[in-house]
Amino acid sequence: MKTFCVGDIHGAYKALVQCLKLSGFDYGQDRLIVLGDICDGYPEVNLCIEELLKIKHCDYIFGNHDLWALDWALRNKKPDIWLEQGGQATIASYGSQGMSKFHVDFLLSGVYWLELENKIFVHGGFNPKRPLEEQDKEEFVWNRDLILNAYKQSLIDDSYQFGTYDEIFVGHTPTKNFQSQLPVHVCNVWDLDTGAGRYGALTMMDIHTKQYWQSEATSKLYEGIQSR
Repeated sequence: MKTFCVGDIHGAYKALVQCLKLSGFDYGQDRLIVLGDICDGYPEVNLCIEELLKIKHCDYIFGNHDLWALDWALRNKKPDIWLEQGGQATIASYGSQGMSKFHVDFLLSGVYWLELENKIFVHGGFNPKRPLEEQDKEEFVWNRDLILNAYKQSLIDDSYQFGTYDEIFVGHTPTKNFQSQLPVHVCNVWDLDTGAGRYGALTMMDIHTKQYWQSEATSKLYEGIQSR
């Protein structure tokens, strides 16, 4: 079994399928860790979740957009900020029938963080000086301080370790913020959000070898479609 991690998908089904094929991912044997934000952005959220449901070993971590989508699916909440940030595309992908129970259950199965082999996987970030169990759940889906502080620290001492983990994998903060369209590795933090939600590509990485695969730019795959 190989273990892979994929960044923010944002409804870009074509990009997801490309990464799975390029990596040679085995749906029955390999493990995929999804760093959150499957929802909102490009118009094929329903197909993204359907594809992930085919994977026998799939670990899914809540993203802020996924929680917004769940609020709509369960309680019909449609805050303006969500609609402006790609929520309309999620609604449109399901049409008048709304999100199916199978897809709702999949989103509900998410976790706020995942620990594996002294690595931690989280959508946004966390405070590395406090136990995870004591932190507000909002931190895990919204925090950008961890990756931003890691980037600043790497300019001084890239060997610095944040927390007690060997490696930390995050999404949420596009690597364009660090002038890169590739995964960014600063100190012991990996950022795999390479901008698939708007202009960039989707990235999938083997967490052990650090080999990675990228889709075509989603703006090309969905040419003529405004994501958000």
